[in-house]
Amino acid sequence: MQPAVVVTGASSGLGVEFAKLAAAEGARVVLIARSRPELDALAASIDPSGRLTVVLSLDLSSPDAGEVIVRELEALDLYCHILINNAGFGLFGDAVELDRQQQLGIIDVNVRAATDLMLRFLPGMVARRSGAVLNVGSVAGFAPGPRMAVYFASKAYLISISQGLRQEVRGAGVTVTCLCPGPVRTPFLARAGADRVALFKLLPKLDAADVARAGWNAMRAGHALCVPGISNKVSIALTRMMPRSLVLALVGYLQRARRRLA
Repeated sequence: MQPAVVVTGASSGLGVEFAKLAAAEGARVVLIARSRPELDALAASIDPSGRLTVVLSLDLSSPDAGEVIVRELEALDLYCHILINNAGFGLFGDAVELDRQQQLGIIDVNVRAATDLMLRFLPGMVARRSGAVLNVGSVAGFAPGPRMAVYFASKAYLISISQGLRQEVRGAGVTVTCLCPGPVRTPFLARAGADRVALFKLLPKLDAADVARAGWNAMRAGHALCVPGISNKVSIALTRMMPRSLVLALVGYLQRARRRLA
């Protein structure tokens, strides 16, 4: 079997950049997202020969998504050497006003699918004593997030499980890294309806290629955490120093100040 880099959420933003980085190293790359046309276009651009990339059009919110991915890899005689859990989405608004099923979908993709893939692929990595996981968290995971409560909580989960699993596989030749960017120049904020929120306007938007490379390099170096950008590092440090009640009040205020900094 041949090693492969599995990238979820590969059709746009950071996922595209991760796929480019993997292909540049000559790796077999498994591209996973819902949009087949965008995946096909990406595969053609990074692998004109068609020998390195595998396209899987798949909705990760489906309960059997992990099983489908494993079956496809086995059919192609591939195994996951590097897992990049990049797929995720959020919704802006008060939880009591947003659609319940859509909010549960955040948990399905950001939390359940990411966990499922780690639990499926980590045992093989440990057995081979080689492999890496890169989870895409967020600076949002370091604070509670009124008006994006489910999304912020999902990213806090990714930070926590990354640290826990990293400790479990320590010494087995396997690493788990969590990339925690702030706002990135991708369609994410607009899709979430949060592109004019004051909280996200306070932090400078970073280029997706730069953020992906920082995360990739951190994973390759075996680091536990990667926070690109000085302003993001400072915001996390302040969050950790301030009383939780003050952080909650401040985030809540900035989340509601939608147009003040627009």
